[in-house]
Amino acid sequence: MTDRNIFNYERNARTSLQYWALLALGLFFAWAGSTIDPLTNCSDDGECAPWLVPVAKWIGIVVALAGAGHLWVNPRRGSRIDAQSGDLVWWQNRLATGEGDAGRIHPSRISKIRIVSDSDSDAVHLYDLNGERQPFFDTEVIPWPYDKWADGLAAQWPHIQVEKN
Repeated sequence: MTDRNIFNYERNARTSLQYWALLALGLFFAWAGSTIDPLTNCSDDGECAPWLVPVAKWIGIVVALAGAGHLWVNPRRGSRIDAQSGDLVWWQNRLATGEGDAGRIHPSRISKIRIVSDSDSDAVHLYDLNGERQPFFDTEVIPWPYDKWADGLAAQWPHIQVEKN
C-alpha cells in the first residue's frame, strides 16, 4: 500500500450519507407531527400525550434544517500530499467562501500516528517531532480503514511510528 494516490482523499456533505439521513429523518418527524392529530394520539389504555406530537414536529423541523443546512453549504474535508512541497495537508469545514480549519506538516516532521480504536468510535492523532499533537487532524480527514492509511504513510517514511490501541 505504497501508492501515493491513497493520500489524496476528499469528502463533502453532499456525498456523505449522514447528512441525507439527517434530512430524511427530520422530514419524517416533521411530516408525522403535521399529520397526526394530537388529541387522538392515545394508547389502548387511554393514556394520551397531546404535547408529544408538536414537540416531535418541531424537533423534526430543526433536524431537517440542520441536514439541509449542511447540504446547502457543503463543507468539505480531506487530506493530500502537496505535490510541490511534499507536505501532508489536511482540512475540515472548508466552504466555497473560506478555507475552514486546516493544517500541514512535512512527513519528515511526523514522529507518530496514534490510532485509538474503541467499540463506539475511533480516533486518530498525528504528532510532530516535538511530541505536539497536530490540530484538526482526525478521522474526518483520512480514509477508512485508518490503520492502512497510517501504514501506507509509514511505508514511505519509515521513521514514522504507528501506534494502534
